[in-house]
Amino acid sequence: MSETKIAVIAIIVENADSVEKLNRILHENSRYIIGRMGLPYRQRNISLISIALDAPAEAISELQNKIAELDGVTVSSAAEK
Repeated sequence: MSETKIAVIAIIVENADSVEKLNRILHENSRYIIGRMGLPYRQRNISLISIALDAPAEAISELQNKIAELDGVTVSSAAEK
């Protein structure tokens, strides 16, 4: 098993049609997820989601790239050095 890193991924969902695909991607990577928090921001009609991970660096990068491909979804991450 490769070395893992602790990371946080921040997701902003502006297109509700992408939520089902996003949830599928997160479910496929659930073995790495420590915790998840989602906040609907109704005044702006968006959702804010934060994901805490313990995963290999490659898995974090792949997950971020898959999420970034979704329409109307913005993603950013921070990981320990």
